[in-house]
Amino acid sequence: MFEQITEEMLDFVGASVTPFHAVNSICDTLTSNGYVRLEEGQEWNIECDGKYYVTRNGSSVIAFHTGNSAKDYSYNIVATHLDSPTFKLKENAAVYCGEKYSRLNVEGYGGMICSTWLDRPLSVAGRVIVKDTNNRLCTKLVNLDRDLLLIPNAAVHMNREINDGFSYNKQVDLLPLLSGDKCTGGINKLIADELSCDVTDIVGSDLFLYARVAPSVWGANFEFVSSARLDDLQCTFAALKALTDTNASSAINVMACFDNEEVGSTTKQGADSTFLQDTLMRINQSLGGTNETYLRALSDSFMLSADNAHAVHPAHPEYTDESNRVYMNEGVVIKSHAGQKYTSDAMSMAIVRQLASYADVPIQFFANRSDKVGGSTLGNISAGHVSVKCADIGAPQLAMHSSYETCGMKDTYYLWKLMKSLYMTRLSYSEGGCIDFLT
Repeated sequence: MFEQITEEMLDFVGASVTPFHAVNSICDTLTSNGYVRLEEGQEWNIECDGKYYVTRNGSSVIAFHTGNSAKDYSYNIVATHLDSPTFKLKENAAVYCGEKYSRLNVEGYGGMICSTWLDRPLSVAGRVIVKDTNNRLCTKLVNLDRDLLLIPNAAVHMNREINDGFSYNKQVDLLPLLSGDKCTGGINKLIADELSCDVTDIVGSDLFLYARVAPSVWGANFEFVSSARLDDLQCTFAALKALTDTNASSAINVMACFDNEEVGSTTKQGADSTFLQDTLMRINQSLGGTNETYLRALSDSFMLSADNAHAVHPAHPEYTDESNRVYMNEGVVIKSHAGQKYTSDAMSMAIVRQLASYADVPIQFFANRSDKVGGSTLGNISAGHVSVKCADIGAPQLAMHSSYETCGMKDTYYLWKLMKSLYMTRLSYSEGGCIDFLT
């Protein structure tokens, strides 16, 4: 089972070269599992025991399966993000070196490990806005699915400091090489040819680089898995599989996949937007609920904020807290932080432990060293709009924000089992702080 789920996860990651492509893949899976697409700009007619999804900006998606009750329900939510650190093409992307080289002018998106992008095959993907013959603006996905670009290092003979803490300049050192000449038409011509349109028809684009190194299952016992974009598509795949593998009871099962987590989430499609709040409120209203119904539902709701965690590095165990260290293939990680960079607290951690025990999933605990600053995740950002009990979880991995990350063979399976356990449960909170787990 570990191998099968890992193979499915890597297929999903391979197809999800940008958040736009990830949403497209997710929507295809949801549709094939009976989920109905909703549009934010149209009226929603939602029924009990119905399956639905809605997208925003083409780069975020929320799917939900309503329960069997229109009067007494709560929300079981799993939140993930779809973006990863990469490079985005600037509007005027052509950069020339005399008559001999064509490069692309790019800027960093998120906090990547820069050196991992050099000396490996890259390509370009994203969305393009095309004007059609009726002057309508139409969105097209594009993926130049071939080895197209490379960012070459300078030879050690020319840069003797390369192994002595050299700092890469994103504007100088990290522009990808496209062609050995001036490449008439450049990247725009390649994109237009891919879309079978004229260059002049392209009136807007969000285009990103992606690494084309093939995923690998490796190790003495084939226990490790390496791929691009494991953070956070591994959690996203597990959430999607868990949602489509379960039926809702009286709870409403929700999967929320956001864009722009790597740059702060402060966009209309990010976790700091109203997307989740808007969707939950519209579900409530369409089922005939009132504001009172909505607030009562939130009080019984629970969220897993699913974003990967840092496994102990074999060369630097000192980077991690001495008593809260996590390892690949040893269970789902619960993350906590006194300053609430992670939202887990005693109650939410206890809930996750109970859900994990039902699913026979091992649990680990992560906390940053007290002298290191960690990043925040979706849970504390979303809580500013939707106040529900929440725990931050994830799979342990190495080389987070590298163009090629590593996790364990068992980790996706454990995530799937835990998320499925939540989706199969209705949490009921009573006076005095007690919680019942209903199925």
